[in-house]
Amino acid sequence: MAPLTGVTLRPCTPTDTLDLLALADAERLPGQPRPTRAMLTDALAGRAGTDQASWGELTPPLADVAQNRQGRTVGAISYALRPADGTGVILWLHCHEDTNMAERLVRHACAYFGHRPIEAFSLATPLTLGLEALPVRHRSGTCKALENAGFNGTRLRRYLHTPLPVRHLPLAPGLRIQQDDADPAARRLRAHHDHRMVAEAVIGRPVQGIGVLWWIGVLPDVRRRGLGRAMLGSALHALSTLGAREAILYVDDDAPPGDPRDRTAANALYDSAGFTEIDQLHCYRRPLG
Repeated sequence: MAPLTGVTLRPCTPTDTLDLLALADAERLPGQPRPTRAMLTDALAGRAGTDQASWGELTPPLADVAQNRQGRTVGAISYALRPADGTGVILWLHCHEDTNMAERLVRHACAYFGHRPIEAFSLATPLTLGLEALPVRHRSGTCKALENAGFNGTRLRRYLHTPLPVRHLPLAPGLRIQQDDADPAARRLRAHHDHRMVAEAVIGRPVQGIGVLWWIGVLPDVRRRGLGRAMLGSALHALSTLGAREAILYVDDDAPPGDPRDRTAANALYDSAGFTEIDQLHCYRRPLG
């Protein structure tokens, strides 16, 4: 890979805000909100609505920008240390998917962490709506840069999207909707039968017209009766009533068939309901350097 010349890295400053937002927006996936100043402020401060407990384990994030000879910002990277296990964490990176630039940024972070193990894209950042891990098809330049720097990728999830409303799905009867105790922005939908809860779905409050379906669960003894499909229909209907014009979800389908976490049935449900796969999400790790 050809070395980059005429590019300098420096800590980001408040004057970089517009350039950072433009870099993040250029790599925004379908179904993701446009990054805002508030999102960037949270990202730089280490605050996140999703994965907040994991972000709380990190030191305050560092963020550096790369500039070319003309003074144009051509890349940015943020990273932090997790003191509990001594692991470095690359939080986010944007560079218009220029592989050379991505490799320069990755190696810059690796040099900071030295011989520590390093994770990359293992947390959802405030610049996205719960997008944990790296979309490998849309971010192929960054993936290649990580692999060149000695990182190994692990497939975690499918990232799915659908426009709303979806009118062909049934609705679950006897549904109760309530605010989630742990997350005020979330809503829990619960279906009851014979005085017990038999199914549950969790949705997020829409952001810029985009809603997230976080979870659907059905008790084993009432499965294969259409309740999962009805819970999906109810969750999407609830998102529509909250103002969502599109919905996204993440399926953690990294487990093999037959595993207790096998998501074959869930994937079939979402595919048949009209969801489209936007990308596969991978996280990366480099062992002791």
